[in-house]
Amino acid sequence: MLSIAGYRVSPLHPLWSVSWPTLAKITKLYGMWLSWTGRQHLVIQDLHTKFGSFVRVGPNDISVVEEDAVHSVFGVGGLSKGRSKADPNAPANLLVLTGEAHANRRRLWNKGMSNDSLKEYEMVVAKRASQLTEELSKREGQVVDLSKWIGFFTMDFMGDMAFGGGFETLRDGEDREHMHDALQRFAVTSSVLSHVPYAAQFVQLLPIISRDLIVFRGFALSKALQRLKSTSVKKDLWYHLSDDANLEKERPALKEVVADGALAIIAGSDTTSSALSTLFFLLMNHPMIYEQLETEIDRVYPTDADPLDATKHGEMPYLSACINEALRLYPPVPTNGPREVPTASTGKVVSGRFIPPGTQIYIPPYSLHRDPRYFVNPTSFLPERWLGMTREPAAFIPFSFGPANCVGRNLAKREMMMVMSLLMQTFRFAPASGFDLSAWPDQLRDHFIVTRGALYVNVTRRKS
Repeated sequence: MLSIAGYRVSPLHPLWSVSWPTLAKITKLYGMWLSWTGRQHLVIQDLHTKFGSFVRVGPNDISVVEEDAVHSVFGVGGLSKGRSKADPNAPANLLVLTGEAHANRRRLWNKGMSNDSLKEYEMVVAKRASQLTEELSKREGQVVDLSKWIGFFTMDFMGDMAFGGGFETLRDGEDREHMHDALQRFAVTSSVLSHVPYAAQFVQLLPIISRDLIVFRGFALSKALQRLKSTSVKKDLWYHLSDDANLEKERPALKEVVADGALAIIAGSDTTSSALSTLFFLLMNHPMIYEQLETEIDRVYPTDADPLDATKHGEMPYLSACINEALRLYPPVPTNGPREVPTASTGKVVSGRFIPPGTQIYIPPYSLHRDPRYFVNPTSFLPERWLGMTREPAAFIPFSFGPANCVGRNLAKREMMMVMSLLMQTFRFAPASGFDLSAWPDQLRDHFIVTRGALYVNVTRRKS
């Protein structure tokens, strides 16, 4: 062990020239500890501020904050996903697939996320968004945890999308199945184990670790079986993932559709609810921006107009800018997963620097988005920076980048535009008395996805 540690800190190691904190270059326990604390996005940001664009965050792991690295690492002809392996006892979902298998599965997802499909989904968004509005109206004048209720909305919506139903947290005012809590706990565990190659292969041998995931898989399977028994034809995400239209040469197996449906709930509910909660936090912290956005929404959707009419989204550049700025400051996936320089290769040049074979490369969105080289006043909430842009900068990667980017990014943006328009046309939100709004970001934890604390607000219905 001492000889291994000595090699890792010596000039003989291929990553010797990359700046580092001492513990990181010796052991993967450093990365595991950061993931456990949920503060890895903040620590990595501090390391880049201290050491520069390239930082060693593990014995064979580096974090890179360079705009041109995005294309060479994530883009076409870039690097494959890192070496953390999937659980061999579970069907693979889109997130862990690579190569041709990923391309084949991605084709089904792309059909489910086409413009025509998104138009179909607007009715599902509208139904759940209206239900959210009804529940908040019942609580007018009360202190409400807005983050919790937004989470109920996204959970119910993605359940509708993935399995044609499954959650009724908005109706119940609570998560009676305790699925969200189970997923949050597993997010912590999986983010820690992601630093240990092949660890996922042994997850199910450790009940204390696998319990929450097994419960969720069982729940997803039960909802899938209910969906199969349904006689109605819904053109939801399930319809496309299961190839109900028989467009493929071979229809996917049920276990694969269930795995992707479960992924849709995990990835689609927490990320969107985090983005919406963060945006409301930022708006309440910046009253002038709040009022300016409110004015735009009132102009596009006067009292007698339907704020869920997505055809008007092109008339709301300021809302789009506010959403982008919230995603920039607090990306729902702050650190992202690694890509690996193939061990059988001769290495790869990234941003003018040679990276040896076997190296895992992270490009953390949280740090990249706060780099002053790419964003002026990077820690400030300035939606105006997005106005007039014809294309998003390469340093903006809240949905990752390239062939394996977030397939649901367009759905998420449309969903957020619709919900924000409805909520802001209907209500005025203000921090609850005694609630320290400024401390809310301190509760955000990076466990691959973001976990967050309560966002206590007073809800007041706006007058016509």
